[in-house]
Amino acid sequence: MNFLKYEFEAGPDDVIEVSLSGQANVRLLDSPNFQSYRAGRGHRCIGGLAKVSPVRLRPPHRGHWFVVIDLGGYRGNVQASARLVSAA
Repeated sequence: MNFLKYEFEAGPDDVIEVSLSGQANVRLLDSPNFQSYRAGRGHRCIGGLAKVSPVRLRPPHRGHWFVVIDLGGYRGNVQASARLVSAA
């Protein structure tokens, strides 16, 4: 499985902003759900198919978060960047 991964320490007062060069799946996962995602098992996430960039995600609680970007098994390439933004 091919995916891009970014890691953040963030919480509800933060926004994670993801910029994409094209359409892709953007998921915000905690550690247990990231492990399930990597293993190809069911997982819970915030996000989904992003057709418009940038995507802004807000973690529901403070912790270690993974932003995962993939093409859902389709062929192609996407360039992405992710950054932590303080909530305004």
